[in-house]
Amino acid sequence: MMDANEREVYRAAIQGDREAFEMIIRTHSRPLFAIAYGILQNREEAEDAVQDALVKAWKSRWRVRNPEKFPAWLCMIARHRARDVFRRRKKAAPLCAETDLDHTTHTTYASHTADLDKHLHSALASLPELHREALSLRYFEEMDYATIENRLGLTNGSLRGILGRALASMRKQLKPALASEQS
Repeated sequence: MMDANEREVYRAAIQGDREAFEMIIRTHSRPLFAIAYGILQNREEAEDAVQDALVKAWKSRWRVRNPEKFPAWLCMIARHRARDVFRRRKKAAPLCAETDLDHTTHTTYASHTADLDKHLHSALASLPELHREALSLRYFEEMDYATIENRLGLTNGSLRGILGRALASMRKQLKPALASEQS
């Protein structure tokens, strides 16, 4: 539940108070980035998507009638902007494989780490979008359940179910890679 001060900041931002909107940007930028990064798996594109989302939010802030819905609305805009970028990327280079690691110059340790990172990114990318977002907010941004529920517009039970299924899927996908690391 949102406290009175938060509600007032959102209300002021909706009414055009730039200072209140800047405060919202400071508090929401990282979670919005986590959502965009969960979709795009690319730092620069995620940053651009968040910037675009914040500009759009400022221009259309008057549409939000209930200040308590502002955080979820902001997350929805970021999610949609990231999806747009993702769709454009797929159209621009459908068969392009991106590899930026030169395996001949890295040590064995770096190579193993890169392989694990690749498996992790692959496992994350295979999850449904909402599962990636929930995982990113919970484990990368270390948000509490209530905040994530508010941002994504979920109930506690549905969030716990999504996180449980996402973690089970990640464990299943990463098990072979982790087993090969230990041997």
